Amino acid sequence: MERKKPKIIDDSEKSSDVMDDLEIIHLYWIRSETALSETEKKYGRYCTSIAYRILNDLEDSKECVNDTWLHAWTSIPPKRPNLLSVFLGRIVRNLSLNRYEKQNAKKRGGGEIPVILDELEECIPSDMNVEQTVDAKQLTNLINQFLTSIPEEKRKLFVLRYWYLYPVKEIVKIQNINEGKLKMCLFRIRQQLKEMLESEGYNIQ
Repeated sequence: MERKKPKIIDDSEKSSDVMDDLEIIHLYWIRSETALSETEKKYGRYCTSIAYRILNDLEDSKECVNDTWLHAWTSIPPKRPNLLSVFLGRIVRNLSLNRYEKQNAKKRGGGEIPVILDELEECIPSDMNVEQTVDAKQLTNLINQFLTSIPEEKRKLFVLRYWYLYPVKEIVKIQNINEGKLKMCLFRIRQQLKEMLESEGYNIQ
């Protein structure tokens, strides 16, 4: 039986008794441990779904999520996130990618990560390592600028594939798009990104 994957949720799915982000961040600032339980309540499923898409293992994903809460606790303060969901998502994603690197991908049956990294090699500077640069500040700013310049539909496809790490077949179902069209669209987006980065002086082979 195929293992059911956690669903990525957004704030529209939260219950009415869940705190808003400003309240949760305030709890971190006053060093109230209630911040951790409130973060788990609001963003537990969201962070688990991100970790699971990278690791494809629920126990490993839960461990990364627990480590995410610890990182949040040690980071806030002094940091005060503008968007708590993005802040937590970035932490759990990086922790999960680090764990994935340390594990034997072949032993786990491979997965989506090698395929996605191969795709991104087309538009990441050739003298940099993908895992080390996809979240680097300079590249992140440039990629964000690029994403705001393309239509919303294309931006959503890019984010689903390269941020949330959805397999192509799942994006096809979610977006109700032909698989061939999706692959061609992603290819063209990567080419556009490559051209933009080259125009900024990056060496991309």
